[in-house]
Amino acid sequence: MDYYLGVDIGTTAVKALAFSQSGEVLAIQTVTYGMQHPQPGWSEQNPDEILEGVIASINKVVSEMLPLNPALVSFSAAMHSLLLTNLLGKPISPCIIWADNRSEEITTNLRESKKGNSFYHKSGVPIHSTSPLCKLLWLKENQPDIFNSAAKFISTKEYVFHQLFAKELVDISIAAASGLLNIQNLKWDEDILEYIGISESKLSPIVSTKHTFNFQVENSKLLIPLLTPIIIGASDGALANFSSASAESNNLVVSMGTSGAVRLSSRNISTDQNMRTFCYPIKEDEYIIGGATNNGAVVMQWLKDSILRTEDTFENLFSHAESVSAGSEGLIFLPYILGERAPIYNSNAKGVFFGLNIQHRQAHLIRAAMEGITFCLFSIGKLLMENTSIKGIYASGGFAKSSVWLQMLTDVFNLNVFVAETVESSALGAVKLACESLELPFTISQDFENIYKPNETNHLIYKKSFQKFERIYEALKDEMN
Repeated sequence: MDYYLGVDIGTTAVKALAFSQSGEVLAIQTVTYGMQHPQPGWSEQNPDEILEGVIASINKVVSEMLPLNPALVSFSAAMHSLLLTNLLGKPISPCIIWADNRSEEITTNLRESKKGNSFYHKSGVPIHSTSPLCKLLWLKENQPDIFNSAAKFISTKEYVFHQLFAKELVDISIAAASGLLNIQNLKWDEDILEYIGISESKLSPIVSTKHTFNFQVENSKLLIPLLTPIIIGASDGALANFSSASAESNNLVVSMGTSGAVRLSSRNISTDQNMRTFCYPIKEDEYIIGGATNNGAVVMQWLKDSILRTEDTFENLFSHAESVSAGSEGLIFLPYILGERAPIYNSNAKGVFFGLNIQHRQAHLIRAAMEGITFCLFSIGKLLMENTSIKGIYASGGFAKSSVWLQMLTDVFNLNVFVAETVESSALGAVKLACESLELPFTISQDFENIYKPNETNHLIYKKSFQKFERIYEALKDEMN
């Protein structure tokens, strides 16, 4: 029996996974790559390093699974990247990723204008430096030579598809994350493009997330067989939801890798009066509503490497955190080391440890950091919970491997948290979408590896801690500029 190959092009790694028809992971290969910060607030990557990671991860799985061959290959990718290319499709800029805050001044002015409010409700993308819309405006103003010489403005995923498959196209999910797509008609928005000063010809043609073609590149570096169906797929966030929760389930999906997000699937377009949430299409008749935090597992990596300077594993760090009671004995951490997206949308936000005393140890710092990240997720989730009766939470991403963190999540939200056998939900969602498109059998088990239930005592502690968390930010935000 052949297998299904899902490829997730993430912020710091690409993962290729072979799935059986029953959703079982048969093989997984991960290739990591770096992130550069050449100036304060800048976050870039080398697109060719990512491309090589995609090739290596796919080839490792294909080789491992021989003599079986992939019945299809479907893709997931991180959102909000921007890359400028020339007429030959070669990069003339680094890949500017979601974490880049260089456009903050431009973003603030646009966000506070009527034009910015109009663009948000057209595109479903909050006006923030994360958005490629704002990145383009910064390039136009600060690097006009590169901006004007670019033949195309594309995402990392588009670059990969052009190099591997000779295809110039973008799925509606990645296109929507650019801030340039009108989510009502799923076309590039003329008013937004005119405001930036670019033509539609400099953007890729938009296709469905189910768009399929056969692999036909001779002498390719990829080891997949010719004529293997390739499905373009969608964004990682959209597919994480698609794999876990239907639009009718009223369950949140909380995912965390380098960054984190809280999302709710819906059949309807929904934007927020205060521009605190996003709305992106998964496919033509389904959307995700929610918000993303810049400060996910990257905070723990920073704490481990730069502050604690320890060779300890994350598992050991989490074990240390478990030795401290909920609330970290009064220590509160605002984890805004990369600024913040939802719901505050403040690129100038800074990290703060508040309440340190002589009794606090390393374990308190670790637990407070985990709690601070979880509070960021809850600040998004509570917006979605205002309008929808939420039944529970599906957890996905690397943090779903930590029982300490999952119990913290359920105690903060006061909702049951469900963990599937595979936490690689974006790749799983890519395969689910592909099988739906090709009408192939694929079943995702509804059995959960673990179910976490709230501890009422801890919830009450976290309720007070979260209120203090919000008050500290409000008190300090004007000092963060």
